[in-house]
Amino acid sequence: MATASAISVANIEHALSVIDPVFLDSPQFESDALSEQLGMNIVLKIECVNPIRSFKGRGAEYFTHLNKDVAARPWICASAGNFGQGLAYAARKYDIPIIVYAAETANPFKIEKMRALGADVRLVGHDFDASKEACRVYAEAERLTFVEDGRDAAITEGAGTIAAELGAGRGRFDAVLVPLGNGALVNGIGSWVKEYMPATRVVAVGADQAPAMERSFRERRVVVTTEPVETIADGVATRVPVPEAVEAMLDVTDDVLLVPEEDIIKAMALIERELGLKVEGAGAVTLAAARRFRDSFRGQRLALVVSGSNVV
Repeated sequence: MATASAISVANIEHALSVIDPVFLDSPQFESDALSEQLGMNIVLKIECVNPIRSFKGRGAEYFTHLNKDVAARPWICASAGNFGQGLAYAARKYDIPIIVYAAETANPFKIEKMRALGADVRLVGHDFDASKEACRVYAEAERLTFVEDGRDAAITEGAGTIAAELGAGRGRFDAVLVPLGNGALVNGIGSWVKEYMPATRVVAVGADQAPAMERSFRERRVVVTTEPVETIADGVATRVPVPEAVEAMLDVTDDVLLVPEEDIIKAMALIERELGLKVEGAGAVTLAAARRFRDSFRGQRLALVVSGSNVV
C-alpha cells in the first residue's frame, strides 16, 4: 500500500469514478450571510449530507476499492469516530470484517454509529493516539491489515476529490481552508489544488489545543506533543503526527492556522444559525479561522470545507 508521500493527482481523478456516488458532489455554495458578516466571499463545501455525515467516506471508499481483493481480512483501524464509520460503510459491501480501536474518551455518538455499521469497536487508551498505538500492536500480533488514515495514499486521494469538485465550480479561489487532523484531507485537497489551481493558497486549520501538526509543519519534522489533547474538535485532535503526512504537507500546504476553543464554539453556533446545520467542532474550524483572521482574508474569495456533523 502506497504512503501519503506518494499521492497521485491521476488517482484523485480515478477516485471520482469509483467512489460511491452518495459521497460525491456534496453541496457547495456561496453564503451571502457569512460573506457579508466577514467581509469576504465565502463558498462552503458541505461534507455532512451523506450516510456517515462526514468526508471520510471518500477516502475509505477509494482505499476499499483498491484493496478489496488483495488485503488480508479482517481490517483494523483506529478512529475518533468518522473514519471508522467510513471504513465500515465501504467494507461491508464486500463482507470485510472491520475492527476499530477508539479511545475510552471517544464521542459516544460516534461509537454508536460505528457499531451500527457493523464495526467491532474496542475502547482502548486515554486518547486517540494511545488507542492507535494499541491498535498497531494488536494488528502486528494478529497479522491483520492495519489501515492508517493519514498514511495510506488511497485514503488521501479519495479525500482529494473534494478539491476536484471545488475546481469544477464557477470561479477560482484565493484560498481553500481545510480542517487539519492527521493530514489526509489537506494533503489530498492540496495535491489537486497545486496541480490545477496553483494560484490558490491551501491553508490548513487546527485547534490550538492540538498543535502537533502545526508545530511539525513549522519545523519541517514530526514534533510530538505529549500533553493530553482536550478539544471540542475531536476530529482534529492529533497528538502524534503521521510522518508521511507531515512530509506530504510540506509540498502542498501554504500555511497552518490554529483557532481557540471559544472561536470553534462560536463558529458552530454561527453555522447552525445561518445555515441550519449542526456541525461538529472539526467541521467548524475553517469558519472559525476565517473569522479570527478576517483582516488577512478580507475581500478574498475563500472555500471553506465543512468536514462533518457527527454531533448530537
